[in-house]
Amino acid sequence: MAKSSEALNHLAEMAGLEPQYWDIWGNLHQAGDATKRTILGAMGIPAEDDHAVAASVNAFEEHPWLRPLPPVQVVREGEPVTVAMALPAASVRQDTSLDVRTETGEQHRTTFRPADLPLAANRTVRGERMEKRLLELPWQLPTGYHDVYLSEIDWKPMRLIVAPRRAFLPPALARGERLWGIAAHVYALRSAHDWGIGDFGSLNGLVDTAAALGAAAIGVNPLHALFPHDPERASPYSPSSRLFLNHLFLDVAGMADLAANPTGQKTVAASQDEIAELRNLTHIDYTRVTALKQTVCEDIFNAYLKRTRLDRDGEPDDEGFRRFRDAEGPERLRRFAIFQALSEQFDGLPWQEWPEAYRDPRSSAVAAFAKAHRERVAFFEYLQWQADSQLAAVQERARAAGLAVGLYRDLAVGVDPGGADAWSDQDVVVGDVHVGAPPDPFNMLGQDWGLPPLNPRTLAEQAYEPFIAMVRANMRHAGALRIDHVMGLLHLYWIPAGAPAAEGVYVSYPFEDLLGILALESQRAGCMVIGEDLGTVPQGFRERMAEADILSYRVLYFEKEDERFKAPEAYPENALACVTTHDLATLAGFWKGTDIGLRRDLELYPSPAVEQSEWTARINDRRALTEAVTEAGLFPTGAKPTEDGGAIAPALVAAIHAYLALSPALLMMVQVDDLTLEEEQINLPGTVDERPNWRRRLSVPVEDLLETPLTRQMHDMLRQRHQPGLRAKPRG
Repeated sequence: MAKSSEALNHLAEMAGLEPQYWDIWGNLHQAGDATKRTILGAMGIPAEDDHAVAASVNAFEEHPWLRPLPPVQVVREGEPVTVAMALPAASVRQDTSLDVRTETGEQHRTTFRPADLPLAANRTVRGERMEKRLLELPWQLPTGYHDVYLSEIDWKPMRLIVAPRRAFLPPALARGERLWGIAAHVYALRSAHDWGIGDFGSLNGLVDTAAALGAAAIGVNPLHALFPHDPERASPYSPSSRLFLNHLFLDVAGMADLAANPTGQKTVAASQDEIAELRNLTHIDYTRVTALKQTVCEDIFNAYLKRTRLDRDGEPDDEGFRRFRDAEGPERLRRFAIFQALSEQFDGLPWQEWPEAYRDPRSSAVAAFAKAHRERVAFFEYLQWQADSQLAAVQERARAAGLAVGLYRDLAVGVDPGGADAWSDQDVVVGDVHVGAPPDPFNMLGQDWGLPPLNPRTLAEQAYEPFIAMVRANMRHAGALRIDHVMGLLHLYWIPAGAPAAEGVYVSYPFEDLLGILALESQRAGCMVIGEDLGTVPQGFRERMAEADILSYRVLYFEKEDERFKAPEAYPENALACVTTHDLATLAGFWKGTDIGLRRDLELYPSPAVEQSEWTARINDRRALTEAVTEAGLFPTGAKPTEDGGAIAPALVAAIHAYLALSPALLMMVQVDDLTLEEEQINLPGTVDERPNWRRRLSVPVEDLLETPLTRQMHDMLRQRHQPGLRAKPRG
């Protein structure tokens, strides 16, 4: 039994399963054998019994010897590049040539005898003696994606990725300036012309407000594609695809093709009463909004087709459309559009419940469907083109208005298992496993986010192309990208489907490779990176992020020592600082305990004692926060922090933000919800249907944000954040 367990442990470690982890309280957790077998099986590594484990161990050990060059190698700019070649021992005395083709088309060749090179290892593989020889390339290669070939051997090239050491920082931040921005959820924005949901037109309005206030950035929720054929699935953090946009954010009235479409204009004119009704709702009615926008967009597209010919393969006779398709990656865009059309055909069901012939995107049935429904497929491609064009216009407007960063986008940690990405990339997206988090003070039972992970083995075999495409898509039209749960670059907590969240195991990812690719794409896109590093953070992780110029994500609620809030100067420089997030109480809700009352009403507390402890902690936090800003000279001693009815005093809201503004953190974000003193938070973790998550709209239109008393009060303070040397007074 001991030998059997030893072999399983060896296989698990080779596959990247971490045998143990320390929780946030310092307790050691060992991964169980049953969990290991399940996780390995989900990764495509048989481990159901001792025989399967032995065979998989052998396959793992042989795998690096079965091709002359590995599929991918990531190095840092300026480092010498050493290539490991697996060659038959009988051939090492023959002259061999290695070619490098750079991404710009330059060719390099070196000729050598492998026997003259350093021997790293040898092994007999399937009856043949093999040697691993090491060749240091004689060229200094530029950053980018290059291909390496062994000329005498007919095999796939190795992708050589030369990455910079650091991610991009806007020039202002690189000079040490401290900037600030406004964070918002697009759908929650209210404007004079929206159709019951915030859209890219509303976002333009927020750009104008931010510019008037002197902001540098506008942070937005993930803009990922959701489920138009199941519109009430509204969480932007459980999307259908992270590669494409939610076309519900289209400002339909602002679409250029509407002006050339009398039918669409008539539909809009006839819908004004419904639009006004939807606009006045306090919460988004996704079903009605989706139906309305879909109807008008179909009218617009049908008129567009009368001016633009599609060939038999659905290729448009429109240069702008074709350029967009080429930029997005025609095959990925087409698969996404086919998925949208199929999802519509099958009433929004998860693809696992479709007829079996359509579950494989490469099947002949899918190809036949796409050909028969080429106009419908083109319609969904067209919506992506229009959404991309409007998003680009928002970023252009922001930069023209002087925002040093402009749009700051958000990348969710995963996708819904029934969505487009999981269907399109079944070789990469792991089924029957969810990612989540181990137990911590914020969730004693652990968290299962219901999102399937990417397979690190398959990612490497595909030269990280799925990861590259995802990062590139989300840096498009953005000056900053926040990566949700950035620790996933190093490892992710995998939970077997149906198992308790506490019975998961961490799986390692090729951290330095992914970090290098992230830095490369960041530099190329001119897009800085913020890593959301809340929760259980591995030792040394934040330091490595800082070395790569990836900003840490620091939330005031959590930045405490000995029950006191940290002084502003205690915040790290290489960080983004904010008061709260979408998963936490707004500042007004935090002060009144609205979130605690909501959890009580929904019976989310395991006992009255736990609820009471939350209230006690909250009272202490309110007192500590008032003391902190008062001692910093930002809130007058003796002033009342609470107004009638338990509401937080606007002067205290301004003082808290002034306190955070004094930190050396390079970027500070102000939640638009706090500018408008919203009490209800956007999302309450641990709930799905119990309350209207992802639906609450702002109480103030973006056009009026400049005129709110709190915005006027905070105006000068926010502008002062640019002043060098501004520091908090020492605490007494």
